[in-house]
Amino acid sequence: MIETEIYVREGVDKLAAHYKDIITLLGEDPEREGLEKTPMRVAKAMQVLTRGYTQDPRKVLTDALFEEKYNQMVIVKDIDVFSLCEHHMLPFYGKAHVAYIPNGYITGLSKIARVVDIYSHRLQVQERLTQQIKDCIQETLKPLGVMVVIEAKHMCMQMRGVEKQNAITTTSDFSGAFNQAKTREEFMNLLRAQI
Repeated sequence: MIETEIYVREGVDKLAAHYKDIITLLGEDPEREGLEKTPMRVAKAMQVLTRGYTQDPRKVLTDALFEEKYNQMVIVKDIDVFSLCEHHMLPFYGKAHVAYIPNGYITGLSKIARVVDIYSHRLQVQERLTQQIKDCIQETLKPLGVMVVIEAKHMCMQMRGVEKQNAITTTSDFSGAFNQAKTREEFMNLLRAQI
């Protein structure tokens, strides 16, 4: 469990003041009992939800870098993703699946999930999130190839707009060895496999 207070950073008071104004502009009384502490709660929550701006995903990968001759596919699948759509600042959520083929170096498996977490805790679009994760792993580990697939539901489609609650958006990006259809197919087959 992540302690919210450790992510409180400079500007939280100013952010809370803006949320108080927003509550007023929406027609509510920010001084009433149920809303009195809401501006600060929302300000702190937004800082937690955007904590990725204060973290370096490349450093996360290199802090657990190990020389290893293994050169077969490494997959970390079903990584929970929670992010905020930059268009409406509403959540999108789902699963990320990441594979890479080492080229002399591996990283700790949890570090792949941390990279996903860091980039997803920024204002995002799913397409860019997918690409940023792939690029970070490719540029930092310099593997033979990387592939990222994200499947997500977007609250901006579920709660407003077209209001389609069951729509799932899938994005993918790949490099190196994954440019070969056979390698991509192996990855997709392993994703579908039940353990």
